[in-house]
Amino acid sequence: MAIIVLKKKKLTFIENLYILEVFKGLMITLHHLIRNLLKPSGIMTYQFPEEKKAIPATYRSEHRLMLREDKSIRCTACMLCATVCPAKCIHIEAAEGETPNKEKYPEKFTIDLLRCIYCGYCVEACPCDAIRMDTEKLVSAEYTREAFIKNINYLKANHPKGKNPISEGIY
Repeated sequence: MAIIVLKKKKLTFIENLYILEVFKGLMITLHHLIRNLLKPSGIMTYQFPEEKKAIPATYRSEHRLMLREDKSIRCTACMLCATVCPAKCIHIEAAEGETPNKEKYPEKFTIDLLRCIYCGYCVEACPCDAIRMDTEKLVSAEYTREAFIKNINYLKANHPKGKNPISEGIY
């Protein structure tokens, strides 16, 4: 086996200035400009917040806690969602249930949305379908960091405005 040594081709003066490459880049930009001026319907610009983009049904948005028919939380404080969360943004404090048929329930349930990476592992890990990410809330703007830590009362009331076809098919 022999080693082949490749020698670099020496660039000419014009190639060293990169004028040809700059001109090629400008031609691509000019092509896009002319195409968009002649056919403005092809421009994909949304005038946010007045004009909103359609959200797919499988979009993972803010979390919500599901309720039973008697308005109690489905969560049994099994800690699976907090354990599987790669960002460690879910914090649960469990309490003993008052009735014998309900062993545990979450006394405190908080999600730090600044740490959350919206991966959806918590939704998949929950055995009793207590947490979902189908609220279709896109933008969350707050003035303080503490406002991004959502507590159990917020998560219970955080329901989507319409019906989500994915959520309607579950249970």
